[in-house]
Amino acid sequence: MQEDLHEMINKIKREEIKYLNFQFMDILGMIKTLTVPENRFESALEEGVVFDGSSVAGYAQIEESDMRAVPDYSTYSLMPEYGSTKVARFVCNVYTPDGKRFPGDPRYALERTLEKLHRKDQEFFVGPEFEFFIFKRDQNGNPTTRPIDYGGYFDSVPMDTATEIMQEILQDLQMLDYHPEAAHHEVSYGQYEIDLRYAPALVMADRISMLKSIIKSRAQRHGFYASFMPKPVNSVNGSGMHVHQSIMSLDESTNYFYDSSDKYGISDLGLHYIAGILSNINAGASILASWVNSYKRLIPGFEAPVYITWANKNRSALIRVPAGIGRRKRFELRCPDPAGNPYLQFAVMLGMGLDGIERRIDPPEPVERDIYHMTPEEKRANNIEPMPESLGEALHHLRGSKLLREILGDHIFNNFLSVKKREWDNYRSKVSDIEVETYLPIL
Repeated sequence: MQEDLHEMINKIKREEIKYLNFQFMDILGMIKTLTVPENRFESALEEGVVFDGSSVAGYAQIEESDMRAVPDYSTYSLMPEYGSTKVARFVCNVYTPDGKRFPGDPRYALERTLEKLHRKDQEFFVGPEFEFFIFKRDQNGNPTTRPIDYGGYFDSVPMDTATEIMQEILQDLQMLDYHPEAAHHEVSYGQYEIDLRYAPALVMADRISMLKSIIKSRAQRHGFYASFMPKPVNSVNGSGMHVHQSIMSLDESTNYFYDSSDKYGISDLGLHYIAGILSNINAGASILASWVNSYKRLIPGFEAPVYITWANKNRSALIRVPAGIGRRKRFELRCPDPAGNPYLQFAVMLGMGLDGIERRIDPPEPVERDIYHMTPEEKRANNIEPMPESLGEALHHLRGSKLLREILGDHIFNNFLSVKKREWDNYRSKVSDIEVETYLPIL
């Protein structure tokens, strides 16, 4: 239950806050911020702040533009200090002028899906592996794709600026009680990963929005540029956001994915959940990997999932079941990337899994072989199908999915399709350099 207005105002005064940042996300995953000065604290905390929804991607048309960002008191946190002025942040719920929750708010879409579990005193826990690049800027301050360092996977490099940036990010996360579990250099030059301790999905989505802000801010303060672009550099591994997930009781004492008597340690409910994701992944792909560039990452040879399979040890599978018993039993979905909207990504993951549970469908047997080295005949014999190879293909599957429309709601479903169709049409209408280099001399 949220603290009441009086308690919140007193808390802000005690902590000598000078500005409040009211934040929410558009459907693309871009963080939007309304900054409230000290003289407006009480009215903003009580009534929220009005903003123009027609200026936010996927929110509203001009004739229905007035929206209100109302802070969720439970999300209050101090922003990491970059100067002497103290700033606090709230994640907001978005309301229409008549006081109803706005159906185009991605946070509301996740809350609606979670309610199916909360009615059963269950919770959806997620733990993301968040990858990103840090690049150098040019002499004009514009970002380049030149990496900040030339380290590799798990490399321990000498104390340099990249190390300093990562340590500062971890310090900020610790200050916020986000419980970072690990951070390390990833495979590609200038690429890093941060793992946050698992948390309820709504809490984690709120934290990811703050994590993105911290990463960007810390890199910028040192003159570098942090990017969540899934595949910014040719011929190297891109950045993913593998998401570990489980359904547990509210007190975390029971993991509903675990069954010690099963040969894989997975309950029937857990197997149905896996089957739900596998059977709906084509429709969900455009939310989990939501940009044209996302599909440059999802190709064979760069440790990204391409085929619709699950496994216990095989890292080429879409879903992997890491070793673990009891509370540690979880499933790792490997296709999402950090450039998407975490509220919609988590809502779609859970919604697809719950569909499998409700329909009581079973997954195929796990595939423990390296799928990348299987012949086409072997893949067909094992009923191994590929994921969508482009945003356009993924949108085609989304368009026909009743389940995804239900998860997202009509407003987000229709607006997401509209925005992403324009992105895809813009991309496919452009003639690339490689086309000119390849075809102009011969055609």
